[in-house]
Amino acid sequence: MEFIKEESEDMKIEETIRGEDVKIEETFRVKHEDIETQTELNKTQEKDQNEKQLDFKTEEESIEKPYTCSQCGKSFIQNSQLKVHMRSHTGEKPFTCKLCGKSFTLNRYLKNHMINHTEKKPFTCSQCGKCFTQKRAFDAHMVIHTGESPFTCARCGKSFRLKENLQNHMRIHTGEKTFECQCGKSFTQKKRLDTHMRVHTGEKPFTCPQCGKSFTNKTNLKTHIRIHTGENPFTCDQCGQSFRYNANLITHMKIHSEKSFKCHQYNSIVVSVII
Repeated sequence: MEFIKEESEDMKIEETIRGEDVKIEETFRVKHEDIETQTELNKTQEKDQNEKQLDFKTEEESIEKPYTCSQCGKSFIQNSQLKVHMRSHTGEKPFTCKLCGKSFTLNRYLKNHMINHTEKKPFTCSQCGKCFTQKRAFDAHMVIHTGESPFTCARCGKSFRLKENLQNHMRIHTGEKTFECQCGKSFTQKKRLDTHMRVHTGEKPFTCPQCGKSFTNKTNLKTHIRIHTGENPFTCDQCGQSFRYNANLITHMKIHSEKSFKCHQYNSIVVSVII
């Protein structure tokens, strides 16, 4: 009887173990099916997303953009968008800060700028009292007073106050011209491209206060002003004669560097290059 009882208990244990095995197998099967289902669902969602992106791209490409920039060929859906874009060529900045006078092409740029006036400015210049929100801007400002130019060109030794100025300068040595006009002309600096663009737009923002004549860049205006002031900043170190333009000084210097002969018939000076 004890043998039968023990055998019966062993059978119960085996049935229990088999039952647990069945549960484990069932659990694994369900989980495996769940993983497969989730994988298929993810693939379906990814496919739908790709199709939506493709449809959006196709729809975007099919949108008509009738307003085209005459300067660079870029097209826009609305005329107002084209007008805003044209400011990048003309340099127009209609949104002006009432506190400091700085102007911007877009109203949102002005709003971002206004933060400079409303935020706390813990960094104050002891020399001029100007305040800054960031230490980096404060440090860059301070070199104006100290005269420090910590960024030096390894090619020519010229130094700059700001790192970005050195980076722009390096393009002179490398010949890199990353700023290109639609007419094909390229420039090493953006400000030179901006000045060049006025050739296409006809913009002349620099006006002479004496006669009203306008110029595309500030340098030409300064040169023109000498007509009114009589200033001759280029002086010959040999004889002391001064000139309004550097080109005139260079021409004049040939008198000192070349041998001259006086023509008695026409009472004039004939210059001959010394070899």
